[in-house]
Amino acid sequence: MELAVTRADIAPSHRAARRWAALLLAATLALGACGTPVRNPVTGQTERTVMDERAEIAEGAKAHQEILKAYGVVPDPALRAYVDGVGQKLAAQSHLAQLKWTFTVLDSPEINAFALPGGFVYVTRGIMAHLDSEADLAGVLGHEIGHVTARHGAQRATSQQRAGFGVLLATIGGVVLEAAGVGGAAQAVSQVSQQIAAGHIAKYGREQELQADQLGAEYLARVRYNPTNMIDVIQALKDQERYAADAARAAGRAVPQGGGWLASHPSNDERLASIRSTALKLAGSRGTGAWDDDGRMRYLKAIEGVTFGDSREQGVVRGRHFFHEPLGIALTAPAGWRVVNDAEQLVLMSGGGDVALIMKLIPEEVVKKVGTDHAAVLRDALGATTGTTEKLTVGGSLAATHFAGQRRNAQGQTGPLTATIVTGPGGKIFLLGWAGRDAQALQTSKGALREAELSFRPLTAADRNAARPWRVKLVPFPAGGFAQLARTTPLTELAEAQLRLLNSAYHEAAAGGATGSREPKVGQLVKVIE
Repeated sequence: MELAVTRADIAPSHRAARRWAALLLAATLALGACGTPVRNPVTGQTERTVMDERAEIAEGAKAHQEILKAYGVVPDPALRAYVDGVGQKLAAQSHLAQLKWTFTVLDSPEINAFALPGGFVYVTRGIMAHLDSEADLAGVLGHEIGHVTARHGAQRATSQQRAGFGVLLATIGGVVLEAAGVGGAAQAVSQVSQQIAAGHIAKYGREQELQADQLGAEYLARVRYNPTNMIDVIQALKDQERYAADAARAAGRAVPQGGGWLASHPSNDERLASIRSTALKLAGSRGTGAWDDDGRMRYLKAIEGVTFGDSREQGVVRGRHFFHEPLGIALTAPAGWRVVNDAEQLVLMSGGGDVALIMKLIPEEVVKKVGTDHAAVLRDALGATTGTTEKLTVGGSLAATHFAGQRRNAQGQTGPLTATIVTGPGGKIFLLGWAGRDAQALQTSKGALREAELSFRPLTAADRNAARPWRVKLVPFPAGGFAQLARTTPLTELAEAQLRLLNSAYHEAAAGGATGSREPKVGQLVKVIE
């Protein structure tokens, strides 16, 4: 796809991936090609590796700082402490109990969890909203602890070097691909580095994921959570997959397929069958009455009030509208277009996906260097050379300059640039870049692109009210069930299905699961979104 704005078309998860990979590249090269014999804490076998434990800790710590910059952490210290407490309890009973473990709740709506070598484990507030008990959380954390204790990251790194790449791409590629979550996997797999990782670690992915599932169940049992809760964790993944397909059908979109890196992982059906066998054996070996309470009420109280979906700091999407209260701005996509929001840019994309308007805030350090004059921003920050300019007023009062022409990048290469520079509230400078599959697509959608950029405006009172983030709330389950709850939720897409998904009621629990039927009883506390 040809992009008219070449400096604004990379999602932050991709940028973060490149930063993390760059950090780890030097370390892996420095470790040399021969490798060091290391005992695997889980299997007891000796492995030759390019990363010993000291290197894993050091490089994981470096990448940890980059992850914090890319995502941020949830602002709730009580929630952070709660997750750390559960994680530390599990880690103390793991195969690397002596390791200094770090558990972080990322301020991300993505439904995901992942780990870095060296004991750095992450869960998102998005996945926490969809779990139903402390034991479920422990299962997720136990799975990620298992990746670390079984040295899966180091194994991937070693495999990559043997394949001739000589970088820690397998480790960090795996993290990025996991971190992309349900909604980001298709974007992540389009990156060349991640395609390389997927192609060269496919034979390890299935075995490693199944082993991490088994270790998660084992760690649950060691801290007296019923290991069959691990069945519910894997079932939750399958429910997400099923919901994504149902939502796509309802919207007339193609059903997501497990292509790319997903093909190298075991299917959720296979994972369910495998973990059911492991968990039931562990549970049977201890007998009935051997397990502590699953901590459902502790968990629900811990996540009550957590932000659901977009946060105030990230800006919120409501249908075709985008509101960012801290920046004081709003935009509206043309009819039939969709809004894609991430930490570094906003994309208003056409229904066909062939054109988009990309909004980015020009960094303060760039503005300090080149100034606030629109011509200087275009010339010195974006490399604009020859073309036409047009003075505009957007949002009723904001000064803007539209440019259509050519630009030259830092390597001296020339290409097309169509963009509008806007001085927004507080004097902040914004870029509204036009991007398209080709020049014809841009020309055909010129009217819609102009409509999109003219919608850029300061927040009105109505916009500020709409910009309020959604939060998780606990309510008694009513006699009218999820259908009744769906009538009062702000969720707009398959509201009843989403509420079921949030409360682990999107399916009848798998045979042998820890909780039996998932339909709540009248009066039982359940999660809703307000």
